[in-house]
Amino acid sequence: MTATVSFTIDSPLGPRTTSIAYERKGAGEPLLLLHGIGHHLQAWHPVTDVLASEHDVISVDLPGFGTSEPLPEGVPYDLATVAPALGAVCTALGVERPHVAGNSLGGLLALEMGRTGLARSVTALSPAGFWTEGERRYAFAALLAMRAGARALPRPALERLSRVATGRVALTGTIYARPARRSPEAVVAETLALRGATGFEATLAAGGSVRFTDDVPGLPVTIAWGTRDRLLLRRQGVRAKHTIPGARLVRLPGCGHVPMNDDPALVSRVILDTARSRALVAA
Repeated sequence: MTATVSFTIDSPLGPRTTSIAYERKGAGEPLLLLHGIGHHLQAWHPVTDVLASEHDVISVDLPGFGTSEPLPEGVPYDLATVAPALGAVCTALGVERPHVAGNSLGGLLALEMGRTGLARSVTALSPAGFWTEGERRYAFAALLAMRAGARALPRPALERLSRVATGRVALTGTIYARPARRSPEAVVAETLALRGATGFEATLAAGGSVRFTDDVPGLPVTIAWGTRDRLLLRRQGVRAKHTIPGARLVRLPGCGHVPMNDDPALVSRVILDTARSRALVAA
């Protein structure tokens, strides 16, 4: 069940209070799950039960996405604001330095949390920020096209499309390698989430100048890339490995940009292995 928690953001405009939506289940060391731009926490549902068998799993709707409130007016959607805000969310939930797994935008935020001491391990699935300018422009154009399509479709047409495999491919083929496997209900829900994402444009604008260029030393980091990622091409994973030399670089065969649905067992194993490696280091 989705709940909300209030937290305070230290922004350039001073402290601001807002709230975020989250789901929580399981027991063990905390594990924070961060979705990508335009998506919502339900992106993690294919893997949540497996992860919750070993962890206290907290999946969130990022500010301005899903059912979370947008950031207060004038507060930027940049790394320097959102990553520490997620740390404040953890504090409000009674969690200190969780393991963090993120996809796309969420992967970039996970790495930033690791870099700034807010995470005990990081698993980044196709993280943003390792692109060339041309690759960034391509990805942003694809995202804007998806957003425009989501906003243009009347809901009855969306529901009709979602009921056939070809429709699910048309709606979500950019981010999934196996979009026909998505349930009609999930496709409708995530398309509506993309349509209604109040933080979409501001997040995209803030990401225009983002390049992740720092190492993330002192904790386990896994960077995983789907071999069929059509949004952020897998060669960006090699750049990420050069930037973070101590990271483990993992291929996700047959997976697209949002791999949790394409191969839930493999993605769960990658995340759990990263968290376990932290326990081995601590021992």
